[in-house]
Amino acid sequence: MVNSKLRVPAVAGQFYPAKDKELREQIRSFADWQKQKDDVVGCMLPHAGYVYSGQVAAEVVSGIKIKENIVILGPNHTGYGEMFSLMNEGSWQTPLGNIEVNNALAKAILNGSRLIKEDTLAHVYEHSIEVELPFLQFQAKDFKITPIIVGPTGLEDYKEVGQAIAKAILDNNLKSSTLIIASSDMTHYEAQNTAKEKDTKAIEAVLNLDEDALWRNIHKLDISMCGYAPTIIMLVAAKILGAKKASLIKYQTSGDVTKDFSSVVGYAGITVY
Repeated sequence: MVNSKLRVPAVAGQFYPAKDKELREQIRSFADWQKQKDDVVGCMLPHAGYVYSGQVAAEVVSGIKIKENIVILGPNHTGYGEMFSLMNEGSWQTPLGNIEVNNALAKAILNGSRLIKEDTLAHVYEHSIEVELPFLQFQAKDFKITPIIVGPTGLEDYKEVGQAIAKAILDNNLKSSTLIIASSDMTHYEAQNTAKEKDTKAIEAVLNLDEDALWRNIHKLDISMCGYAPTIIMLVAAKILGAKKASLIKYQTSGDVTKDFSSVVGYAGITVY
């Protein structure tokens, strides 16, 4: 990332095709993109290689309205940067074009939170936000993103961040024009049956809009859901913005693709509305 204001792709050609045409063809093949679009407050999307989780992500994105402001939260896999890292200016490049960062909303969130910090380092090599963007671009053009990478801390910090994000959205009259996305995969590298059992407990908490239950289940059952923190933040913010329900759109594991069920990763796509 030579230019700090342009975030270049870190995993194009690895997690998804690096060429526009090939990428569009793959995304198109995953879902019916002509179906009715629901108005949702938030959603949870997986972030693995497209061959494994692309269909789950596409099933969700193809069925929702892509709003002009998107707050997108991903877990920190690299360990770089601040605990809550917000890139507050510039743009993100993908094979489908560049997406502008919403500087105004980013500033409002930064000004209203003692925990979220302006930071680009956490974003440079992190894939959890990057892999979601082409799905959004496939469906819509006129949107800006507010990208936040989340590190490991406590439940109360996650709640505070969710509250700060919701307050910034409300204070700037952006409630109807903002979508909040949490990026997360589910259980990692366990047998199919075990993964599904654990993931069911985590998914149930999300469907009940119960961030406390999600936190408890993650720790009590040792569920290796990498994006539980972004999901908690999304749930907290979405409820303040009026969300009352959630729906599981699709769940599958890497084993459904590879047919190796001895060690799988789970993927869930959920909408919150």
